[in-house]
Amino acid sequence: QVHLVESGGGLVQAGGSLRVSCAASGLTFSNYVMAWFRRTSGQEREFVAGISRKGNLTWYADSVKGRFTISRDNAKNTVYLQMNNLKPEDTAVYYCAADETHLPPQRLIFGYDYWGQGTQVTVSS
Repeated sequence: QVHLVESGGGLVQAGGSLRVSCAASGLTFSNYVMAWFRRTSGQEREFVAGISRKGNLTWYADSVKGRFTISRDNAKNTVYLQMNNLKPEDTAVYYCAADETHLPPQRLIFGYDYWGQGTQVTVSS
């Protein structure tokens, strides 16, 4: 059974930093393109960042480019999202997702094979 478990969310002041993690189990992690999405209240999940299977290619939403960094450790079956210079508009539930098929990563939610349960990130002004 596949599990993606996010952790590391919390409350941070604007301008601060936070790193969220997603630990995967039950799948061959290195076979999957990984991505982070986020959802604010009343909105659909939006693409934040994606990373290739080996971790050598990354993609970002324009809204986070230059502030967020996605990385992965295939030995630990974990993908990370380092978030710097956080803004109140970054407040959302952050989800990781795994896709065995598509590269570049899909920027819509359709087609991902597995999702985590999400972790809340709140940025106060």
